[in-house]
Amino acid sequence: MDSSNDEALDIIVTNVVATFRTRCHLNLRTIALEGTNVIYKPEVGKVLMKLRKPTITASIWSSGKIICTGATSEDEAKLGARRLARCLQKLGFKVRFSAFRVVNVLAVCSMPFAVHLIDFTKNNRPIASYEPELHPAATYRIKNLKATIQVFSTGSLTVTVRGSALKWKLQS
Repeated sequence: MDSSNDEALDIIVTNVVATFRTRCHLNLRTIALEGTNVIYKPEVGKVLMKLRKPTITASIWSSGKIICTGATSEDEAKLGARRLARCLQKLGFKVRFSAFRVVNVLAVCSMPFAVHLIDFTKNNRPIASYEPELHPAATYRIKNLKATIQVFSTGSLTVTVRGSALKWKLQS
């Protein structure tokens, strides 16, 4: 393969999911009535709160656990989580920001060529699977990194990394 024809691939992080705890009980009704950009879901027992900068949607439970989605980097997720904790403090709760953890990162990439999924799956049989009746992509799992790659016939890739693999990945 000629190295002059090699193209760099742009891998774009589209979503970072993080969790943190407030170390106090939260009254969801108070948050719903006094907070801004809030959707109260009493049937599920949570409140959704949205921030504009950084663009984050948070699921807030009365136990004090909060899940933040929508950030595009770890720093953005942490900044959004801290801003959210500050908003809750302004509503009168004794919030202490603790146990922040990135739990999931989703990224997309587009290859400059198409992929024949049946051949790809046959050549990578133990770690790749393809069920065209269930999903249009082949699933390639990397167990030691806790990563799942969805390979589409168009050459598009969706990479999802979970859990403790993120700690290793983000520190290196």
